[in-house]
Amino acid sequence: MASFSSSVAGPRGDAKRSSAAKAIGMAGLLCGVMDITAALVVYGVLGHRPQRLLQGITSVAIGPRAFSGGWATAALGLFFHFVVAFGAATVFYLASRWMRFLVQRTVLFGAFYGVAVYFFMDRVVIPLFSHKPRPFDLKSAAIGIVIHIFCVGLPIAFMVRKYGGPVPAQ
Repeated sequence: MASFSSSVAGPRGDAKRSSAAKAIGMAGLLCGVMDITAALVVYGVLGHRPQRLLQGITSVAIGPRAFSGGWATAALGLFFHFVVAFGAATVFYLASRWMRFLVQRTVLFGAFYGVAVYFFMDRVVIPLFSHKPRPFDLKSAAIGIVIHIFCVGLPIAFMVRKYGGPVPAQ
């Protein structure tokens, strides 16, 4: 049976666009769902409420007033979360077009990518947008790294490998 991307191929490379959109879409969606689910479960066990966790995401963009916005700012946090998930999927997809090994060694580089995304978000993005440094906490880092390996890096890598189409020869 032909894949979706090859069944819509036209004379001007429609299959390439289709496989990119499908790979990024599937990777971003799976990553976003798995990551937020893991965060809600793990941090829920640690006593954090879902609304507060989602508002914490929003607070990176709008500051402390996110915590007084109720479910509206929690929903905005969920939206921001998926923007980041689709962004991470896009970066991996684009990188995989230049570095074939990313999809040839999916488990290894998916795990590395999860760790890289964790540190980029924790050490660069959050401090940059919140305008304040974050103290390093080993327990939080360990939890975050494990979640990012299994719920960010690996799902993105596997979806890009599955739906991304052939990797161009170098």
